[in-house]
Amino acid sequence: MKASRSSSLRLLLLLFGCCGCAAAAHPFRPPPDLDVTPRVTVSINNLLDCRRFGSSSAVNYSTMLLEADGQRLYVGARGAAFALDAADVSAGPPLTIAWEASPEQKLQCLLKGKDNKTECFNHIRFLQRFNSTHLYMCGTHAFRPLCAYVNAEKFAMSPPEEGRDKCPYGPTTGFTGLIVDQELFTASQYEFRSFPDIRRNSPTLKTEDAPTRWLNDANFVSSALVRESLSGSVAGDDDKIYFFFTEGGASGTHGRVPRVARVCKGDRGGHLTLQKRWTSFLKARLVCSLPEYDFHFNALRSVFVMPGETPRDTLFYAIFGLGWKNTKASALCRFSLSEVQEAFQGPYMETQDSGSNWNEYSGKIPDPRPGTCITDATRARGINLSTSLPDDVLNFVRRHPLMSQQVQALDRRPLLFKRTTDYTHVAVTVVQGLDGQAYHVLFMGTDEGWLHKAVHVEGQLHIIEERQLFEQPQPVENVLISVKQRSVYAGAPSGVVQLPLSSCRRYASCYDCILARDPHCAWSGDACVDVWAYADKSTLIQDIQRGRRGCDNTRGDVATRRRSVRVGDDVLLQCELSSNLATPLWTLDGQELHGYGLSSGFRTGTDGLLVIRARRDQSGRYTCYTLENGIRVAVVTYNVSVSLDPPLPPTEDPRRQSIPSPPATPSEGDPSSRMPHSEMLSAKSMEALYLSLITILGSLCVVLTVVLFYLGFCLRVGNQGKYSLRTAAATYPGGKRNPKKRNSSHLELKTISSNGHGVHNGVSMRPYGDIHAGGFLQIVPGEAYTSPNTDNATPPPPAPPLPTAPECNFANGLSATLPNVLRRMNGNSYVLLTQSDGESAAPICPSFADELNRILEKRRRTQLMPRPDESSV
Repeated sequence: MKASRSSSLRLLLLLFGCCGCAAAAHPFRPPPDLDVTPRVTVSINNLLDCRRFGSSSAVNYSTMLLEADGQRLYVGARGAAFALDAADVSAGPPLTIAWEASPEQKLQCLLKGKDNKTECFNHIRFLQRFNSTHLYMCGTHAFRPLCAYVNAEKFAMSPPEEGRDKCPYGPTTGFTGLIVDQELFTASQYEFRSFPDIRRNSPTLKTEDAPTRWLNDANFVSSALVRESLSGSVAGDDDKIYFFFTEGGASGTHGRVPRVARVCKGDRGGHLTLQKRWTSFLKARLVCSLPEYDFHFNALRSVFVMPGETPRDTLFYAIFGLGWKNTKASALCRFSLSEVQEAFQGPYMETQDSGSNWNEYSGKIPDPRPGTCITDATRARGINLSTSLPDDVLNFVRRHPLMSQQVQALDRRPLLFKRTTDYTHVAVTVVQGLDGQAYHVLFMGTDEGWLHKAVHVEGQLHIIEERQLFEQPQPVENVLISVKQRSVYAGAPSGVVQLPLSSCRRYASCYDCILARDPHCAWSGDACVDVWAYADKSTLIQDIQRGRRGCDNTRGDVATRRRSVRVGDDVLLQCELSSNLATPLWTLDGQELHGYGLSSGFRTGTDGLLVIRARRDQSGRYTCYTLENGIRVAVVTYNVSVSLDPPLPPTEDPRRQSIPSPPATPSEGDPSSRMPHSEMLSAKSMEALYLSLITILGSLCVVLTVVLFYLGFCLRVGNQGKYSLRTAAATYPGGKRNPKKRNSSHLELKTISSNGHGVHNGVSMRPYGDIHAGGFLQIVPGEAYTSPNTDNATPPPPAPPLPTAPECNFANGLSATLPNVLRRMNGNSYVLLTQSDGESAAPICPSFADELNRILEKRRRTQLMPRPDESSV
């Protein structure tokens, strides 16, 4: 026992030491303005207007396509594709295409060493609009990819075609793809055990592998088309496709590096040099870091492209992670397309040994500039296609795909850094505020099935709310926004969830509506409403910039309640705060309560104020205020009356159990003490009566003792009917022996009352308010020693020595010498832990342990039932 405890202690110290070193090496405490707390938390049971879709025949709803008109939502899952009504994804049976891998193909997949529970299926990885009448869909098909055209109107699939150059083999391989003017651009690891690649289907173009490999173990995340050939382009530039991925760093290092790469849509490859290879491929590093800590986020997870008024105004919102196992942390950075273009116009990097020791190139750069698209300037020189580019330009492109200049975040730091959350996907929409400004509203999915809604205000992010989408934690793999349907869609392994963009009616008061800072919501004078539903917006109140102005002339209804309690009782005045950013503030008769210690008679918590051992002078008017963003709003008022009135009879509330009251001691002034005297109550008569009762009771005790010893002897001989608390403590409630509980003798005592209060894990809890409920003592088996030999029962080991130090540890790890703490239990109740003020006061544990051992020993000797019901103890 001692050896195991010492080894456990050493292991614990080692763990703390490792954690301390990790904390010292990696600063996980970001500035307070970055680690933003969601203002409102909405559980799955409180979601408003939530609609769901999920089929029993499919899982992994990760691929989604929302039509431009907002009428249909196409979803690709494992083994099936669906066409859903975007207005209500749960409405009616959806149009369905069943596309499973054949048994023969699943067998071949299994022979390749793949998992027949996850990988040897047809996971649909690509689903996009091809033209006005058809979609294009690709699936892994049990590690033999196939693609097919889909009639969008009938939702019917044509015969499949080969897809190994268009779709990855596995369901988790990094992949992204776009269809631009009926040309397919994809990026993935296409073939079995091949290198990652960026490809175009027709005419076929690929990245280069030698002499300089352009991609190093790249994991692709997203891609985007930027139309730079629009009318008004002074350079006559080409459209460009940007790819976002994470790849390995230089050779000899184990780090990962976030990247952005670019190719030109009109690229046709070189004539001889770089034939069927990109002539416009360039890549640069994306930097999302905390400069004050010199700390970089190295794993790219999701990217959303927010188009601007001009192509150069395009923004990229990107989710980053740390890329460390068992470490949760996420950062949100945004990048400007203008800075990406500037990096691609900067100096190049070069290497001498195909991937290691990259250095900035300082030599002569050929003309026209390598890696650029065909523009009006090159056309004026007779170069109309990439196949006409000179060989020196193409050779330079082959050896210099990496740019020296890094792409810094637009704000030079993250907009958000969450230490305990892994964001998986982000989508952004623009909302026009009542102040005339355009606000970016973000929806971010997490790895545990939550959806966070945030607004970007002047370089900072305010998380409006977090909504729980699924009961079972699972990653949100896709997020889409439909402005026409006023909905956001989230895809996950178990199904698709549709939620409204806003839940304005959740905010009950003017200040609650304004403090939310939701651009979708405003106060109408009577309720919090959706802005888009009002044609006349002049009467609406909204303050997105500061979240505090506009409600000065409004009055909210404050709930008023009455509480009557007895002197000496504890009373809980509940005050539930709807905002995670708010703090409670209590006043008594208009005076603010500052001290909350035991000496003050008050303790405060997140759900109310506890009046401890109420006194007469604590009667009065208690008001709970919510303090948020400098605004104080009254929530509830209690008129508390503390009196000496006796408790209510227990029959008034059938739900409460009655407790027999101890007999009252008569006093001189009590009329009952002046009873008439009779001869029957004389001293001699009472003495004879007592002697008779003692003789009778003694005889009964002797008889019962003989009977009990006789029965115990018979039961021991028959090896039946044995029961001990030590044996019961080593078994499960169902009677099965617990192999883990063999080396301890702890028992847990609980006092359970009708209102759920009493003794919790050996700690005293006082009833609240005017509740006068009874309770009963329940002995719950804890850990105990059981003898491996059931035939020869050995006597129980002696009780452990009582602790000599003034400290008593209970089974739950609490200590009697802990400071007075007010703990929240089950969301709306408290545990009050009290102690003696003097450090030298003797603990109550020795007397309690002696009494407990005496009760348990008596219980063990007198128990006859082989397996009693614990609730009856």
